[in-house]
Amino acid sequence: MTRSVFFRFVVRVMLPVLFIFSLMLMLRGHNEAGGGFIGGLVASSGVILMTLAYGPDEVRQRLKIDFLRLMFFGLLIVILAGLVGLIIEGEFLAAEWWKPVLQGIGQLELGSPLLFDMGVYIIVLSVTSSIVMSMADEGERMDD
Repeated sequence: MTRSVFFRFVVRVMLPVLFIFSLMLMLRGHNEAGGGFIGGLVASSGVILMTLAYGPDEVRQRLKIDFLRLMFFGLLIVILAGLVGLIIEGEFLAAEWWKPVLQGIGQLELGSPLLFDMGVYIIVLSVTSSIVMSMADEGERMDD
């Protein structure tokens, strides 16, 4: 399958924008609309674009990410976020907040919902990316 040079250029320009936007969605999700799920979908759209532009083999070579291991790492983060509430409040997934004050920045609001959103982000990114990569592999086998 021949891939357009222009499309590769557009993907190369759009990837940083997509990943930064996905992180913004994930980080604002525990206070406003958004969160780990939609952020993970936006990030995986970047992997989808890369797969369309370069093919699954080149994407694996460039990213060097084992999406299955990444998925289990995200699941571990989600479980840890739940255990924080269980240990402190006695309820699994109870929200716990910390408000450290940083010199020159001000007060931050960090909490277990953010940790949960990070885990969901990683899980959604890894599951959707692995599905797309598997489908692309199958498509390339059918072309041969």
